[in-house]
Amino acid sequence: MSVNDDRITGAGERATPAVVTSAAPIADPAPLGAAAFALTTFLLSAANAGWMTKATGDAWLPYALAYGGVIQLLAGMWEFRNKNVFGTTLFGSFGGFWIGLGLYVLLVERVAPASPLLKAAFLAQVPKDLGWILLAFAIFNIYMLLISTQVNLTLFVTLLLLEATLIILSIGNFTASTGTIKAGGYVGVATALAAWYLSAAGVANGLGSRIKIPVGRSLIS
Repeated sequence: MSVNDDRITGAGERATPAVVTSAAPIADPAPLGAAAFALTTFLLSAANAGWMTKATGDAWLPYALAYGGVIQLLAGMWEFRNKNVFGTTLFGSFGGFWIGLGLYVLLVERVAPASPLLKAAFLAQVPKDLGWILLAFAIFNIYMLLISTQVNLTLFVTLLLLEATLIILSIGNFTASTGTIKAGGYVGVATALAAWYLSAAGVANGLGSRIKIPVGRSLIS
C-alpha cells in the first residue's frame, strides 16, 4: 500500500491523502490444479484401461468430487484472483467436469429402476449420456488446446493428449466398445503423467531453486 504526500489546495485546506492499495501476490495455483487433474485422471484411466481387476474400480469417484473437483475449482478461482483468464477457464471448467461426472454417477447411473427389464434399458442408455458429456468437453478443450500454443509446449502436449482421451472415450461410450474405452484409458494415463510433469515443473520452477524442470517454449510467440 502506498500513500501520497499531503497537499495544500488552492483554498488553503489540506487535501485528503490519496490511498492506493495493491493486492498482495499469492502463490501460483496452477501446479495444484494440474496435480488435482492428474491424480483423478490417472485413477479413472487406470480403471478404464482394466488395471484395477482386484479393486472396485471406483477409487476415482470420491477424488473426482474432492480433489479433481473442489480443489481444482479452487485453483481456478485463485487463478481468477491472479487475473489469469486462461487458468481460471481451464481449471474452473475441468473442476466442474469432475464434480459433474461424480454427481452423474452417484445420482443417475447408480439410481437404476428396480425392474430388471427397465434397469437393463436404463443401463444401456448411460454410456450414451457419458458419450455426450465427453464430446461436449472435447469441443471445449479444442479451443483451450489452440490457445495453449501461446503458453508452453508441455501444456500443449497435455491438452493434446486430453483431447485424444476425450474423443476416444466418447466414441467408446457411443459405440459401447470396451476395447475403445480401454484404449482411451491408456491415453488417459499418458495425459495424467503429462499433467503431473506440468505440476512438478510449476512447483520446482516456482521455488526459484537450482532444480529447474523444462516446459518448452510456446509454439506461437
